[in-house]
Amino acid sequence: MQMFRITLQSARPSIMNQQDFRATVLMSLGASPSERDELLAYNKNLFDHSALSAPIKLPLPDEPFVSAWERYERKAKDRGALETLKGRLVQLSFPIKKGISQTDAYRSATGKGVAPEKIPGATDLVLKRPDGFRFHLHATPAGRIPILITTHRDDFVSLLRALTMRNEPEDIPEATGAMIVSGYNNWDRIRTLRKRWEADHADDFGGIGWTVEFQRIVSQKALYQDKFIILSDGPYSGVQGHELGISDAEWRETSLVIRREHECTHYVTRHLLNSMQNRLLDELIADYMGIVAAAGCFKADWFLRFMGLENFPEYRNGGRLENYRGNPPLSNGAFKLLQTLAGQAALNVERFDAQYGQNKKIGENSAFMLFALARLTIEELASKQGIRLLSDALSRNKPEA
Repeated sequence: MQMFRITLQSARPSIMNQQDFRATVLMSLGASPSERDELLAYNKNLFDHSALSAPIKLPLPDEPFVSAWERYERKAKDRGALETLKGRLVQLSFPIKKGISQTDAYRSATGKGVAPEKIPGATDLVLKRPDGFRFHLHATPAGRIPILITTHRDDFVSLLRALTMRNEPEDIPEATGAMIVSGYNNWDRIRTLRKRWEADHADDFGGIGWTVEFQRIVSQKALYQDKFIILSDGPYSGVQGHELGISDAEWRETSLVIRREHECTHYVTRHLLNSMQNRLLDELIADYMGIVAAAGCFKADWFLRFMGLENFPEYRNGGRLENYRGNPPLSNGAFKLLQTLAGQAALNVERFDAQYGQNKKIGENSAFMLFALARLTIEELASKQGIRLLSDALSRNKPEA
């Protein structure tokens, strides 16, 4: 990823003016006062741009966990991905089994850091297609992050259950094709820290010094907690290739790119903008980044099909947009208006991308568009002024040498 500096200046009107503008857009779509208030709350922009108020250099430096995964990558070249990670991510040394998280063996490994090979009865996680499992470090504007990929749906489910559900056989929705894991306690990194500490403190015969040091480490989560992304390579959003006029093989590869960049965008917004929400704006931004990476430009018809709006303004019940209805869920009337906002916003973003997406700086540094989109709200993007507002937001992303 190319290195550059970016200065973001405020493109926002005052909060009151922005709120009034959004309310006007909603009322023009026929929103009742209660529906207006629902959507004003739901679509509020929660991204924190304070970290970008001064010039920063992108990509950011890697987070501390990346150095451990660099070692894992090197070892995987000889041992293979699964065998390498089994010795480091302790959950991969246990099967998926109801009640296993309550066993002494499992608690010793995951809660106390006892190496699985020292625990009787710790058997490996079994994958149906172990040769289809791989991992690598992927570059993002917020630094590199590990990506774990499997080519078999059952193996993807097993990985999610192991690494996020304590190896319990909990249900995984069929529509789930990716997950960001954050705050993962990596006992391999702790064991590495212990070896280094003991090498420098050979006189700590009773281990009292290490006990004190361990308590210090516990308070510094960056020393032992990891983030990574788990991906499947199935059809994105449950859409089949023939629905888009693409062969199944090509669509499978395209889906993986969209899904990867989508999840990496969530990592960037969480890391740089201090927010990652289960709502339409986040999904539009993430799908924009994914579609552009895979297709070279934003395709509104793809996004709308992913959301269940392929026949916009008609909505297909069961579409992905229902996953982002909010908590508490939007009323039926407000959700209907959200469908309209999604369609109009997507079309405006496509028009803008067609006009400006070939700009060299945007093409090489997609973070420009990510941050510009994150400056606005769905109402602004969907409005008649949406292209102008997006252009204004983008113009305030000023690259520096």
